[in-house]
Amino acid sequence: MVNGSECQLAYDLRTTADGGAEADAERTFDLTLHCLDRLNELVAPRASDLGAVALTSFWHSLLGLDGDGEPATPVFLWADKRSGPDVGALKEELDEHAIHATTGCVPHSSYWPAKLRWLRRVHPATASSVRHWVSFADLLALRFHGELVTTVSMASGTGLLDVHRAEWLDELLDRLDLRRDALPRLVDRTDPLPPLTAAYARRWPNLAGVPWLPSIGDGATANVGAGCVTPDQLALTIGTSGAMRVIKRCDTFAVPADAWCYRLDRERIVLGGALSNGGNVAAWIAEKHGDGDFDGLTARAATLEPDGHGLTVLPFLAGERSPSWNDEATGTIHGLTLTTDQADLFRAALEAIAYRFAGIYDALADIAGAEHVIHANGAAILRSPLWLQIIADTLNHPVVALREEAEASARGTAICALDAIGARNDLSPPLPIDATYLPDTDRHRRYAAARHRQRRLELALYP
Repeated sequence: MVNGSECQLAYDLRTTADGGAEADAERTFDLTLHCLDRLNELVAPRASDLGAVALTSFWHSLLGLDGDGEPATPVFLWADKRSGPDVGALKEELDEHAIHATTGCVPHSSYWPAKLRWLRRVHPATASSVRHWVSFADLLALRFHGELVTTVSMASGTGLLDVHRAEWLDELLDRLDLRRDALPRLVDRTDPLPPLTAAYARRWPNLAGVPWLPSIGDGATANVGAGCVTPDQLALTIGTSGAMRVIKRCDTFAVPADAWCYRLDRERIVLGGALSNGGNVAAWIAEKHGDGDFDGLTARAATLEPDGHGLTVLPFLAGERSPSWNDEATGTIHGLTLTTDQADLFRAALEAIAYRFAGIYDALADIAGAEHVIHANGAAILRSPLWLQIIADTLNHPVVALREEAEASARGTAICALDAIGARNDLSPPLPIDATYLPDTDRHRRYAAARHRQRRLELALYP
């Protein structure tokens, strides 16, 4: 990345009482334009040093385009749960185990099959007006370059890709009454996009003379940026949500029963699990019960004994993905008393999310090498030494924290771009490490018992 070229703008996620989570496509596009305008200015003194412009984007988004290529729907995000009832119908209509084994995705509201079924059921007129179904990043490719394409990486997060062949799964498309030409053409991360259209080339002259590379899924680039590109390197990410992933280079493979499988490119798969709840839960408690003082709550929670609050928490404020994939799950706090305070709630939530990561870790144990490392990244986790220690203790394994300014997804995107243009011959440059958190045996025993208690509560509520 060109030093000093960072530009970040916040976007507003629109949530609804019935479980919706969406963004306005034009508003999000305008923010992207503003970022690129600023980037064009910032790189001007070093424009001759540029090798490429590369993109990463959020996995799982769904956007409908009309016959003119204009947005016909909002951008539906992974957290949109309104298609939950359609997941059950899909499970009845399809062999869910076969779908998971082929696409790497279980039937769930995060993915396109359920969302498409919901849209046709609830908004049939809107659905019938759609000519192409795309990810938000595909809209950028269409408008900036005049071509509707998506990478196998982005496509692998839709639930419609045969993750083994890296091709759209025609059998599933037929069952969903979806034409292949309604989806973008598949390319790989190393395939340059066509040149910028004339209008955008004039708008960004400092960016117009280099290759533009198509978008890669943000989880895959986070792994690359965290230095986790082989089976003995696990990336643990906590931002708004959470994930734990491992990358493997292989020709043939079986999708593990308790993990999803996406792609970085045609040569590498990404195996892992994702939590719908991460920093969003910690932020919710800080906002609702701690006057927004995240650091103050953290300091108070750090003085408490591990699992010393008497609480059992199911942190499902945004539903749940791995490992239970339960769209109906909601948050639960068991064990409240008159002595429970904000710090108890805060620490209990951090610990509860760590226990969910332990379930993903168990699923990846057979995939990771015996002498594996765990690299932590993401703003929510890297700003909290307490949370890093809790996770190390829960997993009973050292956790290496990256420097917060490393921005793993952006860094990984840059590394992939350098590889694509031949400026590097590997995806493993030196890693910016901040600290290593070592597990404590006694704390691990306490957390193991608490994790078992959490599991019992989950089974009691969601048998």
